[in-house]
Amino acid sequence: MIYGGCVTDLCMLDAVAIAGMLRRREVSAREVVAAHIARIEAYDPVINAVVTRTFDAALVRAADADDAMAMGRPLGLLHGLPVAHKDLADTAGVRTTYGSPLFAGNVPQRDALVVQRMRQAGAISLGKTNVPEFGAGSHTVNAVFGATRNPYDHDRSAGGSSGGAAAALAARLIALADGSDLGGSLRNPASFCNVVGLRPSPGRVPGWPFRDVADMFSVSGPMARTVADTALLLAVLAGPDSRVPLALDEPAPAISEPAQIHALLDRDLTGIRIAWTPDLGLPVEADVLEVLAPARQVLAGLGGEVIDAVPDLSGADEVFRTFRALGFAACRADLLASHPDRVGTNVTWNIQQGLELTTADLSRATVLRADLAGRITAFFADADVLACPVSQVAPFDVTLDWVHEINGRPLRTYLDWMASCYLISAPGLPAISVPAGFTAAGLPVGLQLVGRRRGDWDLLPVARAFESATGYADRGPDAAPSLTGPTGGQKGR
Repeated sequence: MIYGGCVTDLCMLDAVAIAGMLRRREVSAREVVAAHIARIEAYDPVINAVVTRTFDAALVRAADADDAMAMGRPLGLLHGLPVAHKDLADTAGVRTTYGSPLFAGNVPQRDALVVQRMRQAGAISLGKTNVPEFGAGSHTVNAVFGATRNPYDHDRSAGGSSGGAAAALAARLIALADGSDLGGSLRNPASFCNVVGLRPSPGRVPGWPFRDVADMFSVSGPMARTVADTALLLAVLAGPDSRVPLALDEPAPAISEPAQIHALLDRDLTGIRIAWTPDLGLPVEADVLEVLAPARQVLAGLGGEVIDAVPDLSGADEVFRTFRALGFAACRADLLASHPDRVGTNVTWNIQQGLELTTADLSRATVLRADLAGRITAFFADADVLACPVSQVAPFDVTLDWVHEINGRPLRTYLDWMASCYLISAPGLPAISVPAGFTAAGLPVGLQLVGRRRGDWDLLPVARAFESATGYADRGPDAAPSLTGPTGGQKGR
C-alpha cells in the first residue's frame, strides 16, 4: 500500500501515528522502511546525519515484521518503526567508529543495551548517526565523516554530540533515535534541530557495557520529534538490569500499545509550581532570550504558578569539569599515549585535564557535589519544574570549531557555551529540550524543562502540555524552503 498516494508521506508522521497504522494494517513495515530509506537517499547527502547505513538488513527485518503481523505474533512497542543508533553505541556486526579515525573500521561483536532493547521491541535500524570524536562537544564533526548540517539551515551546526540523531529526526529520515548526554548531548542538538531530547535520571536507562561502574554523569536516553514519541522510546529503554549496579530498580510503565503513552502524559497540571529563569545567570544571546520570553506566559497557562527563581548551582561547574576530565583520562588516556597524532584537539584537552587531577581535586569535587545535591533538594521542595534555556546560543556556523564568545564576552574553553546544560547534569536531574520557537533567521530554539531528582515521568507531562500549547514541534524544515542545494538553499523559517 502506498500511503496518501506518495510513499514518502509516511516520513511526515510521528512514531506513535506510524505504529498505529502498522497495527491496523493500513501500511506494511516494508512500506514504512522503504519510504524512510528513499528519504535518506534523497536528503542525507547534504545533511550527513546517517553515516553508516544498513538498508539491506532493514528490509529483511521489515519483511520479518510483516510476517509476524500476518501470523498474529505479539508485537513490540516499536514494531516496524525505522530508527538509527548513535555512533557511540556498539552495534553487533555494524561499523561503530565513535567518530574517531582510530576506529574507522571497528565492527563490535555485541550490541549496547539500548540497541538490544530497541531491537527486541521491534525497531528496525537503518544505520548509525554521526557524532563528534568520542562524543566530545556539542558540535557534530569528525575526521571520519565530516560535519552534520542543520536541516533548517545547512550552513549551521546540528549541535551534538547526538547531532546526527537530531538532524535525522528533523529531516524526517527516521522515526526515533537513541542518544547519550554528558553535558547536553541530547538536549543541545534537540534545541538546534527543533526536536525533543530527554536526559533521563542517572540509572533510568542502564548503560551496558560500561567503562566506569560509578559514572552518574553520562546517560543514554531517547530523542524524537514529539514528547509522546520520546516517552514511548523511554518506556522501551528504561528499566533495571542486574549487570548495572547503579541502574534504578523502578520498571518502565506497563503499556502494551504505543497509543497508550498518551494516557501517561495527559495529566491535569493544576497547581503545578514552575520556577522560571531566562538565563540561569549565564550569558545568553539576545535572539535566544527573545524567542524564549513568551514561554513564561505559556507555562503560566498550564494551570499552575510560575515564579522567578534560580537554583544555587555554586560548585556545579567545578564538579562537572572535574568528573568529566577524570572520565576522559580513565577511558581514553591509553589512546592518546599510543596515537598522539590521531586524537583530536578537544579529546586531547579533556584527557590532559584529567591526567593533571590530584587527589585533592577529586576530594574537593566530591564535597562540592554533596553540597550541590543538598541545595538542589531544597530548591525543588518549593518547585516542581525548573524552566530555563537549553542552549545559550542559536545554531552557529557549521565551519566553526566551537563558540568563542557570547554577547562580546570571550569564552575560555570549548565547553563554556554549553553551561546551561552541563550545570543541570552535575546534580543528576532529568531534563528535556522541547521546541520553543524560531529566531528571525528561522533557527530553532528549545526550552529546557528540569524535573526533580528521578522525576522523569512527572516531567514529561509538563513538556507535553507546553508542546501542545505552542505547536512548534509541528514545524519541520519542509514547511519552509527546502532541503536542497549544496548549502541548503534558502533558509528555513
